[in-house]
Amino acid sequence: MVSVLPFRAIRPQRRFVSQVAALPYDVMTREEAIIAVQGKPLSFLHVEKSEIDVPDQTKSNDPLIYETAQRNFNKLLEDGVLFQDENPCFYIYRQQMGTQIQTGIVGVVSAGEYDQGKIKKHEFTRQDKEEDRINHVNKVDAQTGPVFLTYQSRPRLNDLVGQVTKNDPEYDFTAEDGVIHTAWLVADAGQIEEIKKEFSNIGALYIADGHHRAKAASSVARMRRENDKTPGSGEYEKVLAVLFPHDQLKVMDYNRAVKDLNGLTPQEFMGKISSCFAVSENFAARSPQKFHDFGMYLQGKWYQLTIKEGIYNDKDPVARLDAAILQEHLLAPVLGIKDPRTDDRIKFIGGIRGMDELEKLVDRDGFAVAFSLYPTTIEQVMSVADAGAVMPPKSTWFEPKLRSGMFVHKLS
Repeated sequence: MVSVLPFRAIRPQRRFVSQVAALPYDVMTREEAIIAVQGKPLSFLHVEKSEIDVPDQTKSNDPLIYETAQRNFNKLLEDGVLFQDENPCFYIYRQQMGTQIQTGIVGVVSAGEYDQGKIKKHEFTRQDKEEDRINHVNKVDAQTGPVFLTYQSRPRLNDLVGQVTKNDPEYDFTAEDGVIHTAWLVADAGQIEEIKKEFSNIGALYIADGHHRAKAASSVARMRRENDKTPGSGEYEKVLAVLFPHDQLKVMDYNRAVKDLNGLTPQEFMGKISSCFAVSENFAARSPQKFHDFGMYLQGKWYQLTIKEGIYNDKDPVARLDAAILQEHLLAPVLGIKDPRTDDRIKFIGGIRGMDELEKLVDRDGFAVAFSLYPTTIEQVMSVADAGAVMPPKSTWFEPKLRSGMFVHKLS
């Protein structure tokens, strides 16, 4: 059973929230972030992606980056833009992107339960990215962005959330990308206890997004535990999270582009892939409409690829994923992409950017071929996590993205 607890959030004053709330640090480059914060001195990107405020030549792990994050965070507090709630609360956080609506509970979960496997992961993490977040959290002394968790939907929790959202919201604003963000405070002691009790009946939580945040929180907890005279009791043992019922989440496609054909001519390449895939020309849809179909853009033309029967293990929860099929039967053997996490010949493109982005990469940006994939389902994510397995890199792209800066968890 899992522990989900209220906490004293550091958060923006209502009048500042739309100016503070920002997209997560890891969905944009430094250059994109610099453009995004122009004219926005309160943007939380100045905290979460503080490399935008240091000289261009600064190395990615330079202490100056983390010192700048700390300084920018403290200034928001000192200027009264951010404040801390006096008592522990839960918060309800709703996002609406077009017709897609998801409503989650903001709280803190246990770093120890993450270590025990009760908070299940489906991705490997990269050490350099882990170390970046560890340095950031330690220096700022806060978890500045939440881990995006999901759980098997429970009617009683849905009812409790429904009761809270009948009240006037604490925050309600529309971001520049059109996503509506609304949040409510849960300060009633009875409602807090009911939420805690409901979660205590759930056997597992699943990381949807934020594997590096979660791993960093666990690492920071272990480091601080070793230096604590009363280990196990500190705020560092808790991990900031937003928890959504699984049936409200939407996973978008996560597509690929490769810079070259691994020394093959287009004709040789087409010949090699036809051993595992049925290839059809003139794929007008560009984006596949069902599992095990793929779109491929090569030399200005779209093709449909369909994996042939018997090529993959349909009983294995990982092997039957489309991202695994493409990796194991095309990207690795034909294009030589052995480790997509480290190979700089491959680029991953979130489905939010659309098929035009794939065409642009091939037609104008020097890539040789691009592939569109059918979206992974949240049920597949949970199935892989339950099996104790991991998905191929960049198998899932969740939208809308949680905003950073709306809820911060202080560690001391």
